[in-house]
Parts: sequence; C-alpha cells; structure tokens
Amino acid sequence: MYAYTIIAVGKMKNRHLAAICDDFTKRLQRQGKFELIELKDGDVDSEGQRILDALNKRKGARTYAMAEEGATLSSMELAGDLGKLHGQPAVFIIGGAYGLSDAVKQSADTMLALSPMTFTHEIARMLLCEQLYRAVAIQAGSKYHHE
Repeated sequence: MYAYTIIAVGKMKNRHLAAICDDFTKRLQRQGKFELIELKDGDVDSEGQRILDALNKRKGARTYAMAEEGATLSSMELAGDLGKLHGQPAVFIIGGAYGLSDAVKQSADTMLALSPMTFTHEIARMLLCEQLYRAVAIQAGSKYHHE
C-alpha cells in the first residue's frame, strides 16, 4: 500500500492538463492513498515557506523535490525506488514558475528531475501524476507499462 502526496504551487489553468491530472489522481486514489495539495503562488520565498509548512504536517515521509538539477530516473528506476519505501509515505514537491527555494531543496531527501528540459509547473504536475501511476502499475505487474 502506498501513500503519495504531491505538493504543487499554483493552480492548473489549462483545463486539458487539469483533466489529465484528475484522471490519474482518481486512478491513484483507487489503489492507494494519494493526495494533491495545491498551494497559492507568490515569490519563491513565500512559496517555500508554505511548502515547508505543508511538509511539517507530513513528518516521516520521504520527500522528493522536483528540480531541473535533480537526478533523472527511468520509470522502472522510480518504481523500484518507491517500492523500497515499504509503505513509508512519499511527498513530491513541484514549485511555481520560478522553481523551489533553496530551503525547500535543502529539506528534501531527494532532488528529482523529470527531464533535463524545463517544463511549466502545470506540465510537470501532469507528468509526475502519470509517472506515479506508471510506478504503481509497474509494481503491480500491470500491462499499463510496456518494456
């Protein structure tokens, strides 16, 4: 059983991307515990403080800060890494338009990049939701992921 949380800064303004995120959110919630927390945007420091406040309510969780300078993992590697948590909650943090504060990056257990390319926070959220669902599917042996 997994417990994943995404803490994301900013609202989803693109309704098409929001619909895709909603679909993956519903899929993830059917198979485990999944929540998506949307924080108000602002400057990097105020966003960082709101993120740290949200993280303080989730002590004991492994934290992944999504940042372009983070490590890149294949879908299989991400599924393996999450499988090693053995039920420990995991929190994934997506910053706003200007990224994450240094304080948030330093508080994370892992810095993770979706790609060496830069994406909007909306696209990053959609990609992360899909990759979390894919990781769950890989662990379950589902046909969703093809090697």
